[in-house]
Amino acid sequence: MTPTALSAVGHQYIARPLDSPVQNHSPEEANVPEYYSSIGEAVGAAMQHNIRLAHRSAAPGSDRPLQVRHLPSAPADPYSVRGMVSRLHEDASPDEVAGIIEEVNGALIGALPELTELVASAADWTRARLDFDDPHHNPSFETWSRVAAAYGMLQDVREQLEVAEDGLAACPVERTDPRHHQMVNVLRSRELLDDVLGAEAAPVPSAARNVDSDRQRAARASSPRAGTSPSTGSPPATAAPPPAPRSAGRPR
Repeated sequence: MTPTALSAVGHQYIARPLDSPVQNHSPEEANVPEYYSSIGEAVGAAMQHNIRLAHRSAAPGSDRPLQVRHLPSAPADPYSVRGMVSRLHEDASPDEVAGIIEEVNGALIGALPELTELVASAADWTRARLDFDDPHHNPSFETWSRVAAAYGMLQDVREQLEVAEDGLAACPVERTDPRHHQMVNVLRSRELLDDVLGAEAAPVPSAARNVDSDRQRAARASSPRAGTSPSTGSPPATAAPPPAPRSAGRPR
């Protein structure tokens, strides 16, 4: 089996072997290239193919069907974590940034408390499988210790962000001289889906909106060949709905 790359053909995307034509490959690769209606599905197929390549011990024909999960774009879902990341740009106002952190850290529906509970559940799942009969071999306890440590770190992050909210709101509105910025490293990795594929502006709401066509339009816009393809006549971009005003305060 050979590694797979992606290329665009019209409005479809194919998962294509990197080194030679399809007809020169083994029988189990006869289905490559495969055509997909969106770049997300093609990326998933290529990744699945390359994972199989890395695990040659897998029996041929035992692959599960490709599962594709559609994620809305950041502008279309401004209160998701990806949406909040896109809103937290360098020109956002201090109150907007403080409000976003408050949304992330909210006690009932904040993403960080939910993540903290998820890690706690993983620790409790491991706890139910502890076995101390052999004092020299406790791999489950070592795993529980790591997950429990991650849980404690997340709790500390929540506390730090609670304290930081007021400080964010008190920051200057205008940027300072860039020479000051060089004293501190940039932390964002730019590895989110929107960073890699490129974010599309939120489409104009319509009662007859076709979700599949929107996904294909987003795939075409994020394709490496999008710059050389003719205009698709997509509707003009609209701004994401404004975030809700920041509350006066919340219980600590």
